[in-house]
Amino acid sequence: MSSALSRSFLFVPANRPERFDKAVASGAHQIILDLEDAVAPADKGTARGAIAQWAGRNGAIVRVNGADSPFFAADMDMVRRAGVTKLMLPKAEPGSLNRLVGLLDQSCRIIALIETVRGYAELRSIGNSGLVSQLAFGNLDFGIDAGVTETAQELDPVRLQIVLESRLAGLAAPVDGVTTNWTDPAAFGAAVGRARALGFGAKLCIHPAQVKLVNDAFLPTADELKWARRVMEVAESAGGAAVALDGKMIDAPVIRRAELILASEASIGT
Repeated sequence: MSSALSRSFLFVPANRPERFDKAVASGAHQIILDLEDAVAPADKGTARGAIAQWAGRNGAIVRVNGADSPFFAADMDMVRRAGVTKLMLPKAEPGSLNRLVGLLDQSCRIIALIETVRGYAELRSIGNSGLVSQLAFGNLDFGIDAGVTETAQELDPVRLQIVLESRLAGLAAPVDGVTTNWTDPAAFGAAVGRARALGFGAKLCIHPAQVKLVNDAFLPTADELKWARRVMEVAESAGGAAVALDGKMIDAPVIRRAELILASEASIGT
């Protein structure tokens, strides 16, 4: 499973170890073993044991319970003992991030899940904390906290701000939140396409059926690659002079956009 260029992040209940290897076989770039929402309180101890046996050697992300949860201390003890190297912190806010200081090895990557209005208001602080490698959007919990019902694009202003703050902090492109309906490929594809257009680099998945759609949707399209190659050919032949393509001026931002598309083709695995 890759890291910086991962496009699909698949949640798996941490108390269902029989699903762990199946999740890897789904083609998901990252597996998130979920100790939080997916596991009932009575099952959290068993789930920690399953993670300890599997996560360290397989490089999975572990979503622990929130820092204000009575389960947090035991989760973090297991994370340290199991050698977990990737952690997802729910309801990330400056206070909850500070709870991690001294609890993790410095090499542990932390994905901050933005799920509260307070976390959104503190995006600048979270992104520049020096603790976080990537932001992710917990759109369902955020909608509840904000009092917003997301039926289509109601939360897109929040998404755009997460993208901009990630860019400003020099973090990896953020991970968009879940889409609960996996039985409508067209609607799901539209949601993923919108996330990509807003600048997200990946998406959280809750079902293996979503994985391939996500992996494919975040790749440059054939038309984008064709356009980028034409831009670079025209720009190179012009030798730095002003030039147009299809009636549009080819200037530095356009060339940079083409370079990014071609670079993503070269660097992103399937």
